[in-house]
Amino acid sequence: MTELPLWTTDRNGEVKIRQTESGPAAKAPTTVMETFYKCVKNNRSKPALHQKIVSPGQDAKNVAWTTWTWESYKSNIESFAKSLISMDFQPRDVVNIIGFNAPEWHFSDFGTMAAGGISAGIYATNNADACKYISIHSKAKVVVVDGNKQLEKYAAIANELTDLKAIVFYGTETIDESLKEKMSIPVYTFSEFQELGKDVSDADLKARVDAQKPNQICTLIYTSGTTGNPKAVMITHDNIIWTCEALLTQVPRKLDNNDSIISYLPLSHIAAQCNDLFCGILTGCQVWFAQADALRGSLVVTLKEVRPAIFFGVPRVWEKIYVKMQEVAKEITGLKKTISTWAKAQASAHHEHAQFHNQTSDSCSVSMFYPIAKKILHKVHVSLGLDRCIAAYVGAAPIEAKILKYFASIDLPIFDVFGQSECTGPHAVNSVDFWQIGTCGKALPGTETKISEDNGELCYRGRHIFAGYMGMEEMTAETIDSEGWLHSGDTAKVDKDGFITITGRIKELIITAGGENIPPVLIEDQFKAAMPALSHCMVIGDKRKFLSIILCLQNEVDGEGVPSDKLIGEALATSKRIGSKATTSTEAATCEAWKKYFDEGMKEANNKATSNAQKIQKWTLVPNEFSEKGSELTPTLKLKRKVTAEKYSKEVEAMYA
Repeated sequence: MTELPLWTTDRNGEVKIRQTESGPAAKAPTTVMETFYKCVKNNRSKPALHQKIVSPGQDAKNVAWTTWTWESYKSNIESFAKSLISMDFQPRDVVNIIGFNAPEWHFSDFGTMAAGGISAGIYATNNADACKYISIHSKAKVVVVDGNKQLEKYAAIANELTDLKAIVFYGTETIDESLKEKMSIPVYTFSEFQELGKDVSDADLKARVDAQKPNQICTLIYTSGTTGNPKAVMITHDNIIWTCEALLTQVPRKLDNNDSIISYLPLSHIAAQCNDLFCGILTGCQVWFAQADALRGSLVVTLKEVRPAIFFGVPRVWEKIYVKMQEVAKEITGLKKTISTWAKAQASAHHEHAQFHNQTSDSCSVSMFYPIAKKILHKVHVSLGLDRCIAAYVGAAPIEAKILKYFASIDLPIFDVFGQSECTGPHAVNSVDFWQIGTCGKALPGTETKISEDNGELCYRGRHIFAGYMGMEEMTAETIDSEGWLHSGDTAKVDKDGFITITGRIKELIITAGGENIPPVLIEDQFKAAMPALSHCMVIGDKRKFLSIILCLQNEVDGEGVPSDKLIGEALATSKRIGSKATTSTEAATCEAWKKYFDEGMKEANNKATSNAQKIQKWTLVPNEFSEKGSELTPTLKLKRKVTAEKYSKEVEAMYA
């Protein structure tokens, strides 16, 4: 019998499951739908999903939650799957889903898997051309869209999608008939589509589910990509179930149906899928859907209503909470201020000691007053809606240590997670027992880690490694070597206790005209630490005689995610503190007080540089902070260095004139 390969580029292919004879990687493999049905059996009439169905013009605060039980969850998934089967949808065919998080996203995703197909999410912020690339590349048979805004994108491209058989529309809006008329393919409401499969038997659906194997592909994750077209990361059933089970072993206690999580991050991203879709079916916990404007302000309202047990946020989410908390702290005075400062000092000391490298046998002096401080700080947790949170996480991009230290000071430690789509989300995670600020934690149990002797690249292998990039053999071979090691593209170091620290990105390394290799992220972190008023910054210097840097201050962002040049938060407070009258970035650019602030901040950051080659010589301030709308950031808020450098090429060239 021929041994299966470690990777494939064919979505119909099967790969070897990297199961070991003993240890965490020895667990028997299973499929996603087997796991789902097991969860339904254990929870049937218990609540599974919750959503506020808010019609246009309604205030979400005045709308009650609608609840789906696990049994109704199952019924909706099976109806969707049967409808796919009714239209000659074949195993390994693809369904695209584009829109904000909602029960229909879950029904479509799991319904596709139940029919033996492959789901592929698309970022809701993608334009029509980006949608066209993914739908053509994946040969999507069905596209599920959220509202007329997403339908409009497909109305413009549908006639170019030769494999597309139907579009399914969800949300509270009424379908725009003028958009339907532009397309030759049918557009169904979600309920209409579910009716298509009413004549498909339970036996036919069961045959599809039973035919699935753990080593087959069930999901495509299209990487957001900092350059070029996205790659389709093929994820197997075993990748998903094994990885999420391994991740759940790092949570402080076992989760169950009494626990809640909030779904608000893009479900086209692997982190949100692990958290919202798959950990839900492994634990039976309840999923509550936030409003579409969650990241523009309403998330705090949902947090207070739901009070989740687990909360995952990208760095920008935690940064926004941090800025708001700093503003609140400035309003506290007198005895209340004294008590707050004392309590935060106790919590800081406790969590400083609790970190793995700082633990000693004698902790009495550190923890004596911590229980009192904990009770005082509990009020802060209540105000944030995190009073029942047993573990808070951050990932998808680097976060400043000062943010982590602040949350530790209010007795809310945030555990950093590292991973990528190619390892089904997480590879390393901090936990209660193994936690160290400034690191990504330790590798998941049952995985292997090594640092390449050639270039310091972080490599790892295990049952979480993806099956390959669909249709990209050369790219896949570059990423997974002959021994099964995934080459992450990140440079890193691993200490004697197994803690992993990311030191840079190989493709992001700047090579100066003098031949020095410069890791820009480390320098950027030093600048943000020296100048808290900064929102973002980006080092320039590839093939240049010296390094320079683009700076942007914290700016107000409108409801569509577009930043203005109006200063907010620490930037506005700094302007007042340094004696400047500037209230916008444009004004700050010509202000002597701000020039002094940037010059002194640059000097402070340069004092921490590891070599003269890593010192910044010039800076320039741009009018707005980086954003996805401004094209500087990906949907997962990673910096698009090439795009940003091109956008501000005039400002950059002025520094080298």
